[in-house]
Amino acid sequence: MTVREWLRDGEGLDWPRVLLAALSTTVVVALLVAAATSSAAFGPYNPSWDGTSELRQQTASESGAESELVRDTARYDDYEPNETVAFVVAPDETYAGEDVDRIRRFVDNGGTLVVLENFGTNGNRLLADVGAETRTDGAVLRDEQEYYRGPTMPVATGVENHTYTEGIDQLTLNYASALETDEEEATVLVRTSEYAYRDVNRNDELDGNETLDSYPVAAVENVSEGQVVVVGDPSIAINAMIDEPDNAAFLQRLSADADHVLIDLSHSEDLPPLTAAVLTVRELPLLQVLLGAAGIAGIATLSRRRLRPSLERVRTRLSRRNDPTDAPIAVPSGDDVDERRAAALRDRHPDWDEDRVRRVIAALNRDDMEPDDQ
Repeated sequence: MTVREWLRDGEGLDWPRVLLAALSTTVVVALLVAAATSSAAFGPYNPSWDGTSELRQQTASESGAESELVRDTARYDDYEPNETVAFVVAPDETYAGEDVDRIRRFVDNGGTLVVLENFGTNGNRLLADVGAETRTDGAVLRDEQEYYRGPTMPVATGVENHTYTEGIDQLTLNYASALETDEEEATVLVRTSEYAYRDVNRNDELDGNETLDSYPVAAVENVSEGQVVVVGDPSIAINAMIDEPDNAAFLQRLSADADHVLIDLSHSEDLPPLTAAVLTVRELPLLQVLLGAAGIAGIATLSRRRLRPSLERVRTRLSRRNDPTDAPIAVPSGDDVDERRAAALRDRHPDWDEDRVRRVIAALNRDDMEPDDQ
């Protein structure tokens, strides 16, 4: 029975079944969406305003660059550092132990680490552990003159001339934090306007101990053989802000010369279950082989089930051809019947000549052709 037949009754559509099918489809789709998406802030599979799904898609679509979502810092060792850029966006947990050692080794050997952080402490601890001097100061930056939708969304127009800022005129910020950096050791990439101030007590006002100034919000410094880029606003990467001038272009410039782009999720909230399963398969070649073998076995089993009825029909036909009991009964022709009758007459009446035998046979044939009397 086909689905179409199942949905119909004798007079038309069977509406209870139609509604059941629609409800079942809706539930399945909702479960798939829930299993493949996330609601975590800064999550690469969170399609809402505070997710970074657009950043993930942007890095995946960059021509000539291979992108990967890293769930284990051991993956840093699988890439050539001087060809790789790694993004760490507002980590939820502190990097420690082997995780720090791997990232430090990645930077020491020529890798580029980009840390986007504003008020969290985990980003600053990672910066210290890899040997960088720049930190985020944790105070909200406000600008009463140069802003997007409000003073807490400053437009940073102080863009310095650098490879990472080529073609960039501004960054559009959202609850950003200024950077504490030694400008003899680091190069400031972007600053706010001169009307910005650090709202230390977060009372939304410029107090006597708060100073108007042009504050750095993005900087780069050399650490051993590598580089560390610090941005005081992870919000430039979220879906609601990445398309504002010139956030997407700036993020793209940071990895423009890289062959590999890593988005480090090792210390962020867990991924959606379906996405986590897919990434696990991608990361484990042996599991890919096992799943491929299982898929081939499943297809072969289904194929055998579908072929079995056909093979049975062919086998039955062949057996019937070879079985003499099932052979078709040959119907004798008219000439054969006449010859048999003639032979019987000659055996019974050897004294009859051939003409008489033929006359008797002709008479018998006429009798066979006449209808029975009713």
